[in-house]
Amino acid sequence: MHTEVVPIDADPPDAGAIARAAAVLRAGGLVAFPTETVYGLGASALDADAVARIFAAKGRPSNNPLIVHVADIPDVGRVAADWPGSAARLAERFWPGPLTLVLPKRPDLPDAVTAGGPTVAVRVPAHPVALALIRAAGVPIAAPSANRSGYISPTRAEHVLSGLDGRIDMVLDAGQVPGGIESTVLDLTSHPPRLLRPGLVSPAEIESIIGPVARPASRGEPSASPLPSPGMLARHYAPRTPLELAEDGGARVEELRRAGLRVGWLAFGATELAGVTVVQMPCDPDGYAARLYAALHALDGAGVARIIVSRPPESDEWLAVRDRLRRAAAP
Repeated sequence: MHTEVVPIDADPPDAGAIARAAAVLRAGGLVAFPTETVYGLGASALDADAVARIFAAKGRPSNNPLIVHVADIPDVGRVAADWPGSAARLAERFWPGPLTLVLPKRPDLPDAVTAGGPTVAVRVPAHPVALALIRAAGVPIAAPSANRSGYISPTRAEHVLSGLDGRIDMVLDAGQVPGGIESTVLDLTSHPPRLLRPGLVSPAEIESIIGPVARPASRGEPSASPLPSPGMLARHYAPRTPLELAEDGGARVEELRRAGLRVGWLAFGATELAGVTVVQMPCDPDGYAARLYAALHALDGAGVARIIVSRPPESDEWLAVRDRLRRAAAP
């Protein structure tokens, strides 16, 4: 398969490029497109065969569900069977945006979308290209991150191509996406609502709208049963190069350097070291998140033997970043 790369401006998106991509989706094909979080790999959520192609292209486990992207709140009813008041309040505050809500699924939604489970994860993305594509396609779009399963999520089109070139039909290339990590996922079918995946919308922001939410477990979910949300496997978002989290990143880097290893280091305010590829990371959580995956992609392609990451702070503001790094470092 030839993967066509179509450059596209985000504001406003080119109508011709959007129409071509929408036609691919309606025909059952796969299109990678930018969102405000990461690049997604889209197929019609109402086409079981197209959804199956997502799993095949990514090598994704069949028990790992997909997020469905819709263009506005009324379209949620095409995939979800209920719209509680808590969902309405959260959508009014955070949609379009990086918050995914888990709701009871419609019986006619293909089981592949939900990994055979009874719920569906749905959101309205904030990126103008994503919204234009969904509207032009005229169908809800199921879209996980546009990468091989378990690997670092893509924040640029070249990251998509590094894993999926020749496996998908088209990439809409709008350059670097702004958010850098995936959406927050909140399960509204449990009481109290349960945070399944931390992301760009913080628990405190959610709780200011609907009250207390249960925090995610620190372990990965059992891999044999249908998962309620993507992003819950113990190992995920990982480079091919072994990655370590270190309390004292400088000391660990020096230890490995003296052992003769070529090391990459994601660091706060580090200095240059011989034999070490240092990536200076922002000291604020939003800036760090926006740069994280691009930095990991760069180090993964730099020929280093080990990637060391100085452990971020333990505060709630860093919850999503710590989650991604913990899963990337898992064995």
